[in-house]
Amino acid sequence: MGNVTAMAALDLTRLRAVIFDTDGVVTDTARVHAAAWKHVFDHFLRGRSAPFDVRGDYLRHVDGRPRLDGVRTFLASRGITLPEGGPDDEPGAATVHGLGRAKDALFVRQVTRDGVAAFPSTVALLHELRRRGCRAAAVSASKHCRLVVASAGLMHLFDVVVDGNDSARLGLPGKPDPALFLEAARRLGVAAEEAAVVEDALPGVEAGRRGGFGLVVGVDRSGSQAAGLRRAGADVVVPDLAELDVAGRVPVSPR
Repeated sequence: MGNVTAMAALDLTRLRAVIFDTDGVVTDTARVHAAAWKHVFDHFLRGRSAPFDVRGDYLRHVDGRPRLDGVRTFLASRGITLPEGGPDDEPGAATVHGLGRAKDALFVRQVTRDGVAAFPSTVALLHELRRRGCRAAAVSASKHCRLVVASAGLMHLFDVVVDGNDSARLGLPGKPDPALFLEAARRLGVAAEEAAVVEDALPGVEAGRRGGFGLVVGVDRSGSQAAGLRRAGADVVVPDLAELDVAGRVPVSPR
């Protein structure tokens, strides 16, 4: 039966909106984030600890978290504590902000140079949702979410974008707190139980569950996270969004 745990998983007779995580779900940028983290952490860890493992360390400690939280969580897993520093620290300085700034610069450089690819199955799903009257939001802890979505040519398919800039401005906590997803639902004009969340990261799936969303879809592109995504609260786990069935359409609300 594979990883698909339900047929007609998106029932648009009861769901009015779908909220998508961006990196790894909409755009193929999770690998860009992971590569940038590995470069920064390996340089810092030289002589201190084993190298950063993209599959293990990235998925367990960094993926889906705000950048500075990712630095803190990963270093804590190695028993390392650094001064916080501040936003003016030199990129690469031995502070939480310094490492975060180094990673940020690498990521932006690569996206600006190479552009961003979107997953075709996600683009097809977004078009299908729009055809059926369903609204959509893109959510990310990254402050570069709008840059990424625009670079992929997808801004016209989202009614709402909520990113790390909104999080900082509104003082929203990062995932696994559901605040970002709940803000997206608020802007879409739907209750949490009327929206689905689509995520590939464990903290994001947990955020969807904690937020009381009507459906939480886990995307396991690596083929190694299905069990973890289910434990974190995914109702449905698929290897790709081409495997996600859509049924019905959103009823037209009376004016």
